Amino acid sequence: MSTPGMPLSAALIPDCTELKAHRAAYKRAKTNDAIFVCIARQGRRWKVELDAMSCSGPIIPDEAVTVLRSAAEALVLADTVTQANIAADYISMWAFESEQRAREIAAAFHAALYGFRQLYTAVPSKRRRP
Repeated sequence: MSTPGMPLSAALIPDCTELKAHRAAYKRAKTNDAIFVCIARQGRRWKVELDAMSCSGPIIPDEAVTVLRSAAEALVLADTVTQANIAADYISMWAFESEQRAREIAAAFHAALYGFRQLYTAVPSKRRRP
């Protein structure tokens, strides 16, 4: 896992196809106060998962969720993924055709989550959630 507050590069995104690997990676993320990210094989395709509940920090603001959702929708329209779920604290996308593409997208969304959280912390919104 990276230094707290730092996104992972594509090469460092853990493969959590096996449940034991998923549990270990999530535990490392929590221990390091980091946003959890992984890829996992599902049949011949790959899934991307991110979970911001693994660390402390602000919830991603609605405006940022809108940007992330727009990016995910573009991936669906481009047939890069078949489905995506985007929320303020959790992202999942599947079915990527290649491990490399899943890693690239996982790293990009991981960096975006960190960036939005840092921006939100530095420039708090007057509409902060309770």
